[in-house]
Amino acid sequence: MNALDARAISFAYGARQALRDVSFSLAPGRFAALLGPNGAGKSTLIALLTRLYDLQGGDIQVGGHSLREAPRAALRQLGVVFQQSTLDLDLSVEQNLRYHAALHGLSRRETGLRVEAELARQALGERRREKVRELNGGHRRRVEIARALLHQPRLLLLDEASVGLDPASRLALNQHVRTLCREQGLSVLWTTHLLDEVQADDALMILHQGRLVASGQLDTLLHEQGDDLGGLFARLTRAEVSA
Repeated sequence: MNALDARAISFAYGARQALRDVSFSLAPGRFAALLGPNGAGKSTLIALLTRLYDLQGGDIQVGGHSLREAPRAALRQLGVVFQQSTLDLDLSVEQNLRYHAALHGLSRRETGLRVEAELARQALGERRREKVRELNGGHRRRVEIARALLHQPRLLLLDEASVGLDPASRLALNQHVRTLCREQGLSVLWTTHLLDEVQADDALMILHQGRLVASGQLDTLLHEQGDDLGGLFARLTRAEVSA
């Protein structure tokens, strides 16, 4: 069973078509990069995946559960780190995690066990009592990842999660998420417009003008196209996509 299946997704803001018949799948335990320039439709797709927007056309299944037919079951399989932080800056790291666990209906005992596990996994144990506003950008992102994983989802979505971080923090965050993917069998969908955040063995999707213009493992795509990622991306996102 795939971690994620998107089938013929289309979405429009009035007369403007933001997504056009987008279909892709994400296998369990894979790191997938969704790459596209600003305005390509990445944020719209994330909004549909997280049910911030209702589907207009097509269907999305998360862990085999349809967002149309079984939205609660689908969303239980999903953890999300949005581009804009949603942490409470005046609460401590641990308080943010416990509040999120309560929203998911976890018992006090289960909450304690999972909070301890995520604090250790994200190397945040010594910062548990610090207010979030006292943390740097990279550590805030780690808190958000810990929060997103508390309910043990199968799929983690990160929407431009490295925006605003310095280069060293961007690299550290990217490598950290990849480690989680390898060690936990977690499936990851990482959206970005930065080419250096994509690696050769990643599943890659390139979105342009609302269409999926490339999909496959990066090194295979580059071999088939006889190009590097920069050249492939420039060529596919420079060309106008016909209606």
